[in-house]
Amino acid sequence: NPTGSYKDRMALAMIEAAERDGRLKPGQSVVEYSGGSTGSSLAFVCAVKSYPLRVVSSDAFASEKIRTMQAFGAEVELIPSPEGITPQLIPAMVHRAREIAAETGAFWTNQFDNADMLDGYRQLGAELLQQLPGPPAITAFCSYVGTAGCFLGTTGMLRTKRPTLHRVVVEPAESAVLSGGAPGTHHIEGGGIGYWPPLLRPEDFDEVVAVSDADAFAMARHAARMDGIFSGPSTGANLVAALQVAAHFGAGSRIATVQVDSGVKYLNGPLFR
Repeated sequence: NPTGSYKDRMALAMIEAAERDGRLKPGQSVVEYSGGSTGSSLAFVCAVKSYPLRVVSSDAFASEKIRTMQAFGAEVELIPSPEGITPQLIPAMVHRAREIAAETGAFWTNQFDNADMLDGYRQLGAELLQQLPGPPAITAFCSYVGTAGCFLGTTGMLRTKRPTLHRVVVEPAESAVLSGGAPGTHHIEGGGIGYWPPLLRPEDFDEVVAVSDADAFAMARHAARMDGIFSGPSTGANLVAALQVAAHFGAGSRIATVQVDSGVKYLNGPLFR
């Protein structure tokens, strides 16, 4: 993951699938909406492959992510949302990306509706099966969801060998839409989009764990200081959920989750201030 996020996998999968079927032509511009990690990953892939990239993002997300996209040569347009990730923010970003694609003829990767990204994440499941063969076998997998691509790709692969795998989606408690709650404002980047991810169906998961901003931030700080896991709030949410699921299944179980990205992306924000 060259940019420090597993989203490098989805960015490469989306671009290469579009190249193969002709949706993306040599030299054509690419456009996407992103809270930062997908945008950074797309900027990296587009730099390697010589595609101009425009990203619609927001000041609600870590400034390091915006600067990373720009460092790779992407043009970034920000939608103001100083209060955080509101229910209105993601739809506004989607709308603006759609406008740019229509106005310029750019290829819109449209991450929330693009099933090509699942190919990039199936490898995560394959790596878990290879690196954790058991015993004990992997009992459960949990993942914070935005597009739900990582969750769907990884669990899809894991279930080919572990058909009883318990699948847990993680969301912010302040915007617990998957749990049946109302959308709200939160600060765990990378998910909690305020509506049901288009590719996710109720039959794709077995449990939802909602994690508060405070718990996710506290766990991210604890994991850095006590375990050397240097990451952001979404990884903190994953770890909170994983420990909760582990307590339920008890001794002899094995719970897997993922580190989403690097803590370097959050050094200017409130997490490590």
